[in-house]
Amino acid sequence: MSSWLPAGAQAPAAREPPEAGPPLTARAREAALAIGRRALDLFYPPSCMSCRAAVSAPHTLCAECWTQVRFIERPYCERLGTPFAQDLGPGLLSPECMADPPVWQRARAVCAFDEGPARRIIYRFKYWDRMEVAGPAGLWMARAGPDVLDGADRLIPIPLHRIRLISRRFNQAAALAHSVSDACGVPVDLHALERVKPTPPQVGLSKLQRSVNLQGAFFVGDEAKMRIAGARLVLIDDVLTTGATANAAARALLRAGAANVDVLTFARVVLSG
Repeated sequence: MSSWLPAGAQAPAAREPPEAGPPLTARAREAALAIGRRALDLFYPPSCMSCRAAVSAPHTLCAECWTQVRFIERPYCERLGTPFAQDLGPGLLSPECMADPPVWQRARAVCAFDEGPARRIIYRFKYWDRMEVAGPAGLWMARAGPDVLDGADRLIPIPLHRIRLISRRFNQAAALAHSVSDACGVPVDLHALERVKPTPPQVGLSKLQRSVNLQGAFFVGDEAKMRIAGARLVLIDDVLTTGATANAAARALLRAGAANVDVLTFARVVLSG
């Protein structure tokens, strides 16, 4: 049986058959997903999130749209998050903030809500049910607001009233909150804040009109008060316009016992001049 062995050599010991491993390892799953993505790209080539032009990777912007987005970076007002034309030192507050300070502590946003790519992305997500926008938008938000996310206890999406939720079918703020949570690890609390007043659309209203519109709109129940007592919270929404909605929501949360409320959005209105 072992005549083929060299002189002095021993036949290898018999091996036990290997135990059956898991049907699909993590590496195999990644390979399968990569193959699936390539197959999808053959039928649905990746396109720009804004203009639908061809791009090299899904859920990205083409070079032209990227240059049109006004990303918000320091220097900016440490509370409102509105950009400054020049850097005048750390911790600076804008005249608008000093004249009318917000209820919330700090606001951060990825970009200015300008005509162009940022507005198209939000509209496609919010009104055209393009749910694939939530993933990359939430990742950008996490990168834009590391200071407000660091040490945060919960992410609180701005809720929709149930009537609006039925007509829209999903809450875009909740989708963004889950994506931000995936990126930073801060848990989402979908039920801490309730919208109990069906406010009419805010588009075209002034800050004062919006504030009046939102009086009594938000509510924190007794069970939720126990969860958020002493907590550092981050409100999540798609766009920060006048801040009236964030103010009303933050006021309800602070009255319910939250220690601190910050705001993180994908875009925010930035007045020029």
